[in-house]
Amino acid sequence: MRSFAGRDILSLKGFERAEFEHVFEVADDLEPIARERRNTDLLAEKTLVTAFYQPSTRTRLAHEAAMHRLGGHVTGFADAKMTRAGDFYQESIKDTVHMLEYYGDVLVMRHFQQGAPHEAARWASIPVINAGDGWGEHPTQVLTDLYTVRREVGRVDGLTWVCIGDMRMRTMHSLAYALTQFDARMISIAPPEMSLTDEFKAEIAEQNLVIEEAEHIRDVIGEADVIYMEPVVQADYTKGRDERGDDVGTTPDNYRVTRELLAEGAKPSSIILHSLPRMDELPTDVDSTRHARYWQEAYYGVVMRMALLALVLGAVE
Repeated sequence: MRSFAGRDILSLKGFERAEFEHVFEVADDLEPIARERRNTDLLAEKTLVTAFYQPSTRTRLAHEAAMHRLGGHVTGFADAKMTRAGDFYQESIKDTVHMLEYYGDVLVMRHFQQGAPHEAARWASIPVINAGDGWGEHPTQVLTDLYTVRREVGRVDGLTWVCIGDMRMRTMHSLAYALTQFDARMISIAPPEMSLTDEFKAEIAEQNLVIEEAEHIRDVIGEADVIYMEPVVQADYTKGRDERGDDVGTTPDNYRVTRELLAEGAKPSSIILHSLPRMDELPTDVDSTRHARYWQEAYYGVVMRMALLALVLGAVE
């Protein structure tokens, strides 16, 4: 297994089973720090630099909270328009990264342009972590999701993942790559214009994960161990800001998970994950059901980022 020290975390494509397991083990070791709401000095001499060209609540703050829990420092920007990277000058990624690498020891980047963190990694002398790139990937979120399932269900192998929503989403791409390393089943439910491309499905099938498709959540909810959700009514992830205005539409029943639907057909043991924010696809009255795990998912997001930061900065091996 390759060492994580100094390594970029850009994609889950090519991530090996042993690497997933190792990250999970490190997260297990560090989880008590987050649970007990205390800080350590594991990364006391390190600084995290954030470069967020798109809005973020959970991903940015989870990375920052993780760094604080490990005793490190944080600097960076959450709005590129307030920097030379996003104002009149539109400074290139290369030039921006050449500066940021002197301000800290690890760079976490979110960008509306697919491949931007990969471009940053070309020029950076410090590890780069992809915090979501357009329609590309979101590796730290999916590592969080897998870890949540492992903690809440006890395993990833042998589970059926029913994925609802826009399959073009970066989370869906990273999830499919990840599930190729586990004995898992993936069923997608999406509007035709938001389905996975034939090329992507063929690529995943070559790695022995055949992605099944269904038209309505009602048809397969009884098979789901994990109900994995993203909106179908949402912003364009190739934009820096949501430009839709007030008319955003409503979610068809095919892609909604309601309290009534869960009571009628879901396994009692099934869990719901949603990276949030949500629209009307997941009503708030689902929050109090036995199935909801998206708040725990947010908590484990801090734990997972603690593990990744400790690994890439060489504090643990």
